[in-house]
Amino acid sequence: MTTSAPARRDVTVSSLIGGGYDAFWRWEGRYLACKGSRGSKKSKTTAIRWIVKMMQHPGANLLVVRKVERTLRDSCFSDLVWAVRRIGVEESWRATTSPLEMSYLPTGQKILFRGLDDPQKVTSISIPHGVLCWCWVEEAYEITRESDFDMIDESIRGEVPEGLFKQVVLTFNPWNEHHWLKKRFFDHPGPDTLAMTTTYRCNEWLDDDDRRMFEEMRKRNPKRYKVAGMGEWGVVDGLVYENWREESFTLDQVRGMETFCGLDFGYTNDPSAFVIGFLDQKERRIYVWDEFYETGLSNRKICERIESMGYRKERVTADSAEPKSIQELHDMGLWIVGAKKGRDSVRSGVNWIRDHEVVVHPRCVHFLTEIGNYQWAEDRFGNKTNEPEDGFNHCMDAMRYGLERYMGGRWLA
Repeated sequence: MTTSAPARRDVTVSSLIGGGYDAFWRWEGRYLACKGSRGSKKSKTTAIRWIVKMMQHPGANLLVVRKVERTLRDSCFSDLVWAVRRIGVEESWRATTSPLEMSYLPTGQKILFRGLDDPQKVTSISIPHGVLCWCWVEEAYEITRESDFDMIDESIRGEVPEGLFKQVVLTFNPWNEHHWLKKRFFDHPGPDTLAMTTTYRCNEWLDDDDRRMFEEMRKRNPKRYKVAGMGEWGVVDGLVYENWREESFTLDQVRGMETFCGLDFGYTNDPSAFVIGFLDQKERRIYVWDEFYETGLSNRKICERIESMGYRKERVTADSAEPKSIQELHDMGLWIVGAKKGRDSVRSGVNWIRDHEVVVHPRCVHFLTEIGNYQWAEDRFGNKTNEPEDGFNHCMDAMRYGLERYMGGRWLA
């Protein structure tokens, strides 16, 4: 393996990331917690930072973690590959998808990717060259148990050579003020912690349509704008569902139960959300088993996602507001029907689900985020109504569509 220094493009940090991240770039303390709005460029900036730091510190290796391993390829891995291209050093890096890994060729340094759904892979990491001294926890909000983070933190241990430093970077959207991240890193940060907030306003590369979307959000939904626009902690008061828990379970444990699948359509700003689970009618318990939650999906892509997840033969109940999409998916071979809806269908469906216990598999990170933030709407006087807010409702609607035919103790056509 060659050890000669690679040819590098003459770039400056400001030309790569723009403004708003000076302290973020320079920090060398143990913890760097960065919460931010959508479009605040925190993930892209973090990816560029790690690539540059790796090239500056030949002995350092990086562990990249998300709660669910399968989400890494289309998020952190893609961002880091993009960062390599952005800097212009493609000839010095190799990226592979099996295993999911990146290597800095001049030194043999590694970027490893792990999910908390396989804890053994996090706690038993071996590095061929140098030391594992850095970690990036992306979408840290998905990690609901602080003890899971402690396990990640403990993987960054041992002495490091002079000139290196140990560091864990956490990036996330701050949906809920009751999350352990707030108390641990933001309420009383220690001298080894930098806690910061970024917003879309520091992203010079947003276009007019992006900024217009945030301005419309500010006027239409100020509560959501506070979090998704300004990166402030979300205040959760008056949850629609409090009858749920996160718990790992196996298919053997739900064998023989009724299967349900629901689909909520989205595209540009709103995601398409698919939920599959099982209903134990006798025990009045709902098991949420799997999901996808993505923007920009055409109907063809939705069909391919459902097929790739192994659910092509399942009956899917979708949002009947899009009959053309339902027909297209039907023509592609999916067993899909439109939700019946009707007067008070949202309220009655929500009340039916509230009369059950909901058990959510840890892999369903988007479902967990939504059910923990799905609130009752308020009237103009600030009083809670008996209708849910139009927010954090994509997985919630998909679950309700999928369960529709079981409601009322009868099968619906």
